[in-house]
Amino acid sequence: MAQKFGGKFSPGATGQDVTDRPTVHPVGARANLMFLPPIALVFASLNNGPFVMAMALIAAGLMTCGAWLLRDGLRAQAAYAARSVARRPALPRKIMAAGLAGIGVGLAASTGDTGIAGSVVYGIAATGLHLAAFGLDPLQDKRLEGVDTFQQDRVARVVDEAEVLLADMTDQIARLRDRPLTARVAAFQGTARRMIRTVEQDPRDLTAARKYLGVYLMGARDATAQFADLATRRPQPEARADYMALLDDLEQNFAARTDKLLADDRNAMDVEMKVLRDRLARER
Repeated sequence: MAQKFGGKFSPGATGQDVTDRPTVHPVGARANLMFLPPIALVFASLNNGPFVMAMALIAAGLMTCGAWLLRDGLRAQAAYAARSVARRPALPRKIMAAGLAGIGVGLAASTGDTGIAGSVVYGIAATGLHLAAFGLDPLQDKRLEGVDTFQQDRVARVVDEAEVLLADMTDQIARLRDRPLTARVAAFQGTARRMIRTVEQDPRDLTAARKYLGVYLMGARDATAQFADLATRRPQPEARADYMALLDDLEQNFAARTDKLLADDRNAMDVEMKVLRDRLARER
């Protein structure tokens, strides 16, 4: 069934872009293709006896787990790359996926006539090719120069929690399969992420923004979940109108607070420049 695609100037649009910039899904076709080799391996082993089939099933299971880890690793890397301040992923999922793929290929090769040495070579080659194709996980925290580690860690924790809340909102509203609502939630999330980027660029703004990125986003997430629960049972026009009004209020407040943070930063910069000019004038 054809779907109507909205835009900034389409009927019912909010007047704002849904997101700050176009984004590409981090899990591409190459990663999804990694699920095909284990399936082919299982079918190829069906008529080769119980031992070969058992080894193939184990190898296919390892390779499938690696494919799932790879997808998670690509998502984590995309989130890391999109932020100015970020902690490295707790688990190196892409490296672990490469290891599982290599072990799986080695086990699969051992069912043939390659011998132990040949199976090890195949496994090492598969691991290397996997790493060459998809790369390594981020292995270092991303930090700003001139900002102490404690402040950046505080910002990273708050931003992580805020992104989890925003992702929960997306999951909840997606249950309704309502394109205008999904677009409206995405527009609010774009405004919230503008505040997140502002705080990342200057961690001194965290104190002023913490309530917005914590309490208010949690309230927005909870309201989205409650509305989705109501709307999945039967249409709720009044509840929908109230929810849209809530998003409007939240978006206006987030935008106003972000503008104030930026204005305060500009004022602070102007004061610093004035002090420097005064010092230079006295030293002449």
